[in-house]
Amino acid sequence: MTAPPCKQTPWQTVGPYFHYGLPWKGAADLVAGEGELGARLDLIPEGHYLLGADRAERGVAAGEVVEICGSVFDSDGNAIDDALIEIWQANPEGRYASDADPRAHLVVDPNFIGFGRCSTGPDGVFRFRTLRPGRAPGPGNSLQAPHIAVGVLGRGLLKRLVTRIYFEDETSNADDPILALVPETRRSTLIARRDGAAWRFDIRLQGEAETVFFDI
Repeated sequence: MTAPPCKQTPWQTVGPYFHYGLPWKGAADLVAGEGELGARLDLIPEGHYLLGADRAERGVAAGEVVEICGSVFDSDGNAIDDALIEIWQANPEGRYASDADPRAHLVVDPNFIGFGRCSTGPDGVFRFRTLRPGRAPGPGNSLQAPHIAVGVLGRGLLKRLVTRIYFEDETSNADDPILALVPETRRSTLIARRDGAAWRFDIRLQGEAETVFFDI
């Protein structure tokens, strides 16, 4: 009996398989959770939106709405079209939607969970709609500058990469205890800059102007 021919094994060690289960409609809209922002509908089977079902029950979050867009680039400067970006942040009062937050006395907006997820499109672009965060506690008795934690997943990455987004017009950046750990010549890779009505933040995995990533 002749054995059937074996099929070629996919070359990717990680991704793009995660697109099947992780994105959902509205995953990148932390304000209202509406529409298709954040989902690659061409990669998701019809009806596979269970992770975002609870978002339809929430109202619109209160605060300064900001849009953050950017691209993920490889070492050759090519945009990556199957990366997945996650964000986690404090609300405008500087509190996280977590019982472990040390500022438990501050009010949590039930309509804002501070977590979002976005697939890059065929052009390598991602886009989030969220609220500008407040200052959260840092090491010791310090306060951190408003920032957004970012996780990056993609092909060939055996574990997520972690970085941060700071805002270029924030004066408290100068006092941020985490930003101070980064060599001054590389801090610009963590700064989002105004681009029309949105904030631009590109992520470069390697090469010239590689984004600063943190150990976790």
